[in-house]
This record gives sequence, structure tokens and C-alpha cells, in this order.
Amino acid sequence: MSQPTDGPRRPRRPALLDAAQTDAIPGDLDPEARAQIAHTTAAALVHHGRAEAGDPAVVARLVALVETEGLDLVATLWSQSPPTSLPGALWRLYVLREWVRRDPQTVADRFRQGVAAAPVAGAIAGVVDPPGPDDVRAAADAVLSGVYTGDLAVALERAAAFCHVLATGAAFDADHLDVVAPEDAGRTTRSAASLARTGEELAASAALWRAGHLD
Repeated sequence: MSQPTDGPRRPRRPALLDAAQTDAIPGDLDPEARAQIAHTTAAALVHHGRAEAGDPAVVARLVALVETEGLDLVATLWSQSPPTSLPGALWRLYVLREWVRRDPQTVADRFRQGVAAAPVAGAIAGVVDPPGPDDVRAAADAVLSGVYTGDLAVALERAAAFCHVLATGAAFDADHLDVVAPEDAGRTTRSAASLARTGEELAASAALWRAGHLD
């Protein structure tokens, strides 16, 4: 890749996020065209990352996609995709990493609460026990790195297990809040349900990838 010779460096856009495609998304784009862009960009991202898997700098930029391109752009690309599609799965992986990046203490606390009740999922997720904020950040980065450097199905299964443990921890947290802060218990219960659903969707996507049907 060519690099500027002067001035501050900005991480390059991954090859899929070219201006012509991303500029076409806002506005009255019809659903079929939007879906085509979502699937094309997701496939290009994965292909580009896996082709450059030997370059840690490329993988690091892809893992940090939300930080360099913005969550709004990534959402515009993929958030409306079916959950068991490649763009839908990537959207869930990047949102999960962004939550971990922004609130690692809560994630670590809920993982600690949940892993005792879900030890198998904890082992699959690959998070040290007990985890701290840095450990859950590292685990989220490792999951996304695995999309580009390893078996995509394994990365999706790790993310699914991560969500399962967090959902269990959130459910325990909701039970506690029901006693000490009932106004917060409902929100945490909904969070647990959402995490459980995301875990199921990621596990289904892993099975589809193994069967050659995730696109």
C-alpha cells in the first residue's frame, strides 16, 4: 500500500469502503441495492483481511474499523442486514467489540458473574478467569482478529460463547438489582435477553459458514 510521505498519517480505509459505494448508501436507496452493497462490502472486507492476514498492521486496522471509520458508517453498511448473514454477523461482532472498548469494567464484571454458571462457554470464549477490563478488551480484539487470521466459524463461536457468558452475568446482575435498584432491573434483564439472542445468531452464523452458506 502506498503511504503519504509527509503530514499526519491517517489509517487507510479498508479496500471495501470506497467513496462511491459508501456515498450511495444514504437517502432513498432501495432495499435491494442496500442489501447488495452490504453483502458486497462484507465479503470484500473478509477477503481483503484474509488475503493480508500475514500483515499485523492490516489486521489491526480492520479490527479497529469502528474507531477509524465511525460506528455510524458501519451501521449504515450492515445494521439492517439479516442477523445470519455475513454483514449481519460482522455488524454484531463490531458492536460487541465497541461495547467492550467503551465499558470494559461492566463487561468484565458481568463476565465474572456469568462464567461460574457457564464454564464451557467461558472456556470457548477464551477469556482469562477472573478477567479484568484489559482482559475483556484483548478477548474482543482476538475474536475480531480471528475473522481475518483464522477460522471464521471459530471466531463466531467464540463471540457467541462470550455473549452467552455475558447474558448469564447480566441475568444475575438483574436479579440483584431487583432488590437494590428495581428501576434498573428491567433494563438489565432486556440487556441479558439481547445478549442471549445475539449469541444464538452468531452461533447460527458459524454453522452456516461451516456449511458454506453464510453470505
